[in-house]
Amino acid sequence: MTELLLIGASGLAREVLACVRENGQFDVVGVLDDDESKAGSALDGAPIIGPASHALRYPEARVVICIGPGKGRERVVARLAGLGFPGYRFATVIEPSVRVPYCCDIGPGSILLGNVTLTAGITVGSHVVMMPGVTLTHDDVVEDFATLAAGVSLGGGVRIGRAAYLGMNSSVREGTSVGAGAVVGMGAAVLADVPVEEIWVGVPAKAIAKDPFAPRTIQQAVVRH
Repeated sequence: MTELLLIGASGLAREVLACVRENGQFDVVGVLDDDESKAGSALDGAPIIGPASHALRYPEARVVICIGPGKGRERVVARLAGLGFPGYRFATVIEPSVRVPYCCDIGPGSILLGNVTLTAGITVGSHVVMMPGVTLTHDDVVEDFATLAAGVSLGGGVRIGRAAYLGMNSSVREGTSVGAGAVVGMGAAVLADVPVEEIWVGVPAKAIAKDPFAPRTIQQAVVRH
């Protein structure tokens, strides 16, 4: 059985652990996390064995990054590349309930959890995270490091930009796009193109800010709407 390392002792890592243990696809060697205080402890029985750079110490193991924010995953990938970590070692984790039609492509390092639905002609980039119940319809494109929370629905021909974040139960109208680094709030209904790095919330969704990397701003946006 192929060995697997998880980077990031997170809730997402717990979900990935449950997934791979259920389907027996990988043998989880351990979890890597840069928080030194976590070293020597365990995450749902998987030992936390050191920082992300320790991935180089396990040359036979595949790796999946279990960090929620796409920008965080992107930083880890860049850091590992700088240390000489080869890209082919990134694992793709797909929960057994997910059917991947022959005409759909999924990039390395991506995570697709329970009951994600892919129909036809869909392209999913590298290090994308899709939480349970996401629905992608024909000809959708999801670029690298994007995150789709539980229950997200995309109409046909939608493009989701690099490291964009779509909140739980949000939806995107067919033929529209969400720009790189943009944030779509929980339950939002996107009916027009979302520009790069804007936050859109509501029904129909509208822009409220241009700094999706300020956590307090995002939290306030969700609470107010």
